[in-house]
Amino acid sequence: MQVEQTALPGVLVLTPRRFGDHRGFFSESWNKRVLAEAAGIEPEFVQDNHSLSREGGTVRGLHFQSPPHAQGKLVRCGRGRLYDVAVDARKGSPTFGQWVGAELSFENGRQLWVPAGFLHGFATREPDTEIVYKCTDYYVPECDGAVRWDSPSIGIDWGVAGTPVLSEKDAAAPDFADFDSPFTWEGGQ
Repeated sequence: MQVEQTALPGVLVLTPRRFGDHRGFFSESWNKRVLAEAAGIEPEFVQDNHSLSREGGTVRGLHFQSPPHAQGKLVRCGRGRLYDVAVDARKGSPTFGQWVGAELSFENGRQLWVPAGFLHGFATREPDTEIVYKCTDYYVPECDGAVRWDSPSIGIDWGVAGTPVLSEKDAAAPDFADFDSPFTWEGGQ
């Protein structure tokens, strides 16, 4: 597995090996031992999620789940192409409010590891794009939250031409400047 560090410590781009022939390919998208050896992380996944966005230019996020049910996520694209984003939301972190993004596609096989304490979102680049991700905690509606996708204080370049397709929840989410983050940086993490 290829592991790339990003500008935000803890957020990683992971590219599993693919073994191909005339039939297609095989890839081990997740292996606990390999992830621990290659990236030094050992998340305990408890839930898999899968969503489909029918239109290119769909933006979902920025989402989080607050403690005590904060989620780390291992995100990949099952079909199509998307731009995946993580934002450091840990109060006291030297990178608080900073973001990184990576293009994930069926073709490139890349994955993004988004630790707990980070906001997560994505923009689809093609119609009928699927995102598949593993979570380290169960979904708990009372802990579900969102921050506005286009918060000026974050300044994410989503690369979306025109008006994005949004849910009502995402369109009404508060700006990052007004967000009282439930996450705290614990030094060195």
